[in-house]
Amino acid sequence: MSGQLVLTQRYPNAPMDRRVGAFAIDVAVTALPSLLLGGGGLYILLFLALWFVSRVLVVTANQGQSLGRWAMDLKVVNPRFRIIPGIVPLMKREAITGIGCVLILIGLVNLSPTNGFLLIAPIPLLVDCSFAFTDSKYRQAFHDRLATTLITQTRRGYSLDLKFKKFIAQARHRMK
Repeated sequence: MSGQLVLTQRYPNAPMDRRVGAFAIDVAVTALPSLLLGGGGLYILLFLALWFVSRVLVVTANQGQSLGRWAMDLKVVNPRFRIIPGIVPLMKREAITGIGCVLILIGLVNLSPTNGFLLIAPIPLLVDCSFAFTDSKYRQAFHDRLATTLITQTRRGYSLDLKFKKFIAQARHRMK
Protein backbone atom coordinates (compact mmCIF):
# COMPACT_ATOMS: atom_id res chain seq x y z
CA MET A 1 0.00 0.00 0.00
CA SER A 2 3.04 2.29 0.21
CA GLY A 3 2.87 3.12 -3.51
CA GLN A 4 -0.82 3.96 -3.39
CA LEU A 5 -2.01 7.48 -2.74
CA VAL A 6 -4.73 7.58 -0.12
CA LEU A 7 -6.67 10.83 0.07
CA THR A 8 -9.06 11.76 2.78
CA GLN A 9 -10.16 14.88 0.92
CA ARG A 10 -10.94 14.90 -2.78
CA TYR A 11 -8.97 17.49 -4.73
CA PRO A 12 -10.41 18.71 -8.03
CA ASN A 13 -8.52 17.14 -10.93
CA ALA A 14 -6.69 19.57 -13.15
CA PRO A 15 -7.67 19.29 -16.81
CA MET A 16 -4.84 18.05 -19.01
CA ASP A 17 -5.04 20.98 -21.43
CA ARG A 18 -4.45 23.44 -18.59
CA ARG A 19 -1.58 21.35 -17.25
CA VAL A 20 0.06 21.23 -20.66
CA GLY A 21 -0.46 24.97 -21.12
CA ALA A 22 1.08 25.77 -17.74
CA PHE A 23 4.03 23.52 -18.51
CA ALA A 24 4.53 25.17 -21.92
CA ILE A 25 4.52 28.63 -20.34
CA ASP A 26 7.10 27.58 -17.78
CA VAL A 27 9.31 25.98 -20.44
CA ALA A 28 9.14 29.10 -22.62
CA VAL A 29 9.90 31.41 -19.69
CA THR A 30 13.02 29.42 -18.84
CA ALA A 31 14.18 28.38 -22.32
CA LEU A 32 14.12 31.79 -24.02
CA PRO A 33 16.50 33.56 -21.59
CA SER A 34 18.80 30.54 -21.43
CA LEU A 35 19.06 30.37 -25.22
CA LEU A 36 19.57 34.11 -25.58
CA LEU A 37 22.16 34.44 -22.82
CA GLY A 38 23.92 31.09 -22.92
CA GLY A 39 26.46 30.52 -25.67
CA GLY A 40 27.92 27.12 -26.47
CA GLY A 41 26.79 24.55 -23.92
CA LEU A 42 26.19 27.18 -21.26
CA TYR A 43 22.49 27.33 -22.19
CA ILE A 44 21.97 23.89 -20.61
CA LEU A 45 23.31 24.98 -17.22
CA LEU A 46 21.44 28.27 -17.43
CA PHE A 47 18.21 26.46 -18.30
CA LEU A 48 18.59 24.06 -15.36
CA ALA A 49 19.33 26.96 -12.99
CA LEU A 50 16.31 28.93 -14.22
CA TRP A 51 14.17 25.78 -14.08
CA PHE A 52 15.18 25.23 -10.46
CA VAL A 53 14.40 28.84 -9.57
CA SER A 54 11.06 29.02 -11.39
CA ARG A 55 9.76 25.55 -10.54
CA VAL A 56 11.15 25.00 -7.03
CA LEU A 57 12.01 28.25 -5.28
CA VAL A 58 9.14 30.28 -6.75
CA VAL A 59 6.67 27.47 -6.07
CA THR A 60 7.64 27.18 -2.41
CA ALA A 61 7.35 30.94 -1.97
CA ASN A 62 4.18 31.36 -4.04
CA GLN A 63 1.65 28.91 -2.56
CA GLY A 64 2.45 26.06 -4.94
CA GLN A 65 2.27 28.05 -8.16
CA SER A 66 4.86 28.77 -10.81
CA LEU A 67 4.20 31.42 -13.46
CA GLY A 68 2.54 28.92 -15.79
CA ARG A 69 0.43 27.36 -13.06
CA TRP A 70 -0.62 30.81 -11.86
CA ALA A 71 -1.70 31.74 -15.40
CA MET A 72 -3.72 28.52 -15.70
CA ASP A 73 -5.12 28.49 -12.13
CA LEU A 74 -3.30 25.37 -10.96
CA LYS A 75 -1.12 24.54 -8.00
CA VAL A 76 0.96 21.66 -6.71
CA VAL A 77 0.08 20.18 -3.32
CA ASN A 78 1.09 17.33 -1.08
CA PRO A 79 -2.28 15.60 -0.68
CA ARG A 80 -1.27 13.47 2.30
CA PHE A 81 -0.52 16.43 4.52
CA ARG A 82 -2.68 18.99 2.67
CA ILE A 83 0.22 21.43 2.34
CA ILE A 84 2.46 22.88 -0.32
CA PRO A 85 5.38 20.44 -0.86
CA GLY A 86 8.79 21.34 0.50
CA ILE A 87 11.98 21.87 -1.46
CA VAL A 88 13.08 18.21 -1.47
CA PRO A 89 9.87 16.77 -3.02
CA LEU A 90 9.80 19.62 -5.52
CA MET A 91 13.42 18.99 -6.44
CA LYS A 92 12.64 15.29 -7.05
CA ARG A 93 9.65 16.25 -9.14
CA GLU A 94 11.33 18.95 -11.18
CA ALA A 95 14.59 17.05 -11.75
CA ILE A 96 12.68 14.56 -13.87
CA THR A 97 10.76 17.15 -15.89
CA GLY A 98 13.79 19.45 -16.14
CA ILE A 99 15.99 16.73 -17.63
CA GLY A 100 13.24 15.86 -20.11
CA CYS A 101 12.99 19.51 -21.11
CA VAL A 102 16.76 19.81 -21.48
CA LEU A 103 16.79 16.86 -23.87
CA ILE A 104 14.11 18.51 -26.00
CA LEU A 105 15.97 21.83 -25.87
CA ILE A 106 19.20 20.16 -27.01
CA GLY A 107 17.31 18.54 -29.86
CA LEU A 108 15.85 21.89 -30.93
CA VAL A 109 19.18 23.69 -30.73
CA ASN A 110 20.90 21.00 -32.82
CA LEU A 111 18.08 20.79 -35.35
CA SER A 112 19.31 19.79 -38.79
CA PRO A 113 18.15 17.45 -41.54
CA THR A 114 20.84 14.92 -40.63
CA ASN A 115 20.30 14.95 -36.84
CA GLY A 116 17.59 12.59 -35.63
CA PHE A 117 18.03 13.43 -31.93
CA LEU A 118 14.88 15.57 -31.98
CA LEU A 119 12.86 12.45 -32.77
CA ILE A 120 14.01 10.57 -29.66
CA ALA A 121 14.55 13.53 -27.30
CA PRO A 122 10.91 13.83 -26.15
CA ILE A 123 10.56 10.13 -25.30
CA PRO A 124 11.57 10.40 -21.59
CA LEU A 125 9.18 13.31 -21.03
CA LEU A 126 6.38 11.55 -22.93
CA VAL A 127 6.82 8.37 -20.89
CA ASP A 128 6.82 10.41 -17.68
CA CYS A 129 3.65 12.29 -18.58
CA SER A 130 1.86 9.27 -20.03
CA PHE A 131 1.18 8.12 -16.48
CA ALA A 132 -1.09 11.16 -16.02
CA PHE A 133 -3.09 10.28 -19.12
CA THR A 134 -3.64 6.71 -17.97
CA ASP A 135 -4.46 7.55 -14.34
CA SER A 136 -8.12 8.55 -14.46
CA LYS A 137 -8.49 8.91 -10.70
CA TYR A 138 -5.71 11.30 -9.63
CA ARG A 139 -4.05 12.30 -12.94
CA GLN A 140 -0.58 11.79 -11.47
CA ALA A 141 2.41 11.65 -13.79
CA PHE A 142 5.46 9.61 -12.81
CA HIS A 143 7.19 12.65 -11.32
CA ASP A 144 4.07 13.33 -9.22
CA ARG A 145 4.02 9.77 -7.93
CA LEU A 146 7.71 9.86 -7.09
CA ALA A 147 7.40 13.10 -5.11
CA THR A 148 3.88 12.30 -3.79
CA THR A 149 2.47 15.52 -5.19
CA LEU A 150 -0.71 16.36 -7.01
CA ILE A 151 -1.64 19.12 -9.44
CA THR A 152 -5.00 20.57 -8.53
CA GLN A 153 -7.21 23.44 -9.62
CA THR A 154 -7.36 26.66 -7.69
CA ARG A 155 -10.06 29.27 -7.56
CA ARG A 156 -10.24 31.21 -10.74
CA GLY A 157 -7.66 33.97 -10.86
CA TYR A 158 -5.87 35.11 -14.00
CA SER A 159 -7.47 32.34 -16.14
CA LEU A 160 -5.27 32.60 -19.22
CA ASP A 161 -7.04 29.59 -20.75
CA LEU A 162 -10.43 31.33 -20.61
CA LYS A 163 -8.98 34.58 -21.96
CA PHE A 164 -7.39 32.69 -24.83
CA LYS A 165 -10.65 30.89 -25.65
CA LYS A 166 -12.50 34.23 -25.60
CA PHE A 167 -9.89 35.76 -27.92
CA ILE A 168 -10.25 32.85 -30.40
CA ALA A 169 -14.05 33.14 -30.32
CA GLN A 170 -13.85 36.87 -31.04
CA ALA A 171 -11.41 36.26 -33.89
CA ARG A 172 -13.70 33.64 -35.41
CA HIS A 173 -16.69 35.97 -35.09
CA ARG A 174 -14.84 38.78 -36.91
CA MET A 175 -13.74 36.48 -39.74
CA LYS A 176 -17.32 35.49 -40.62
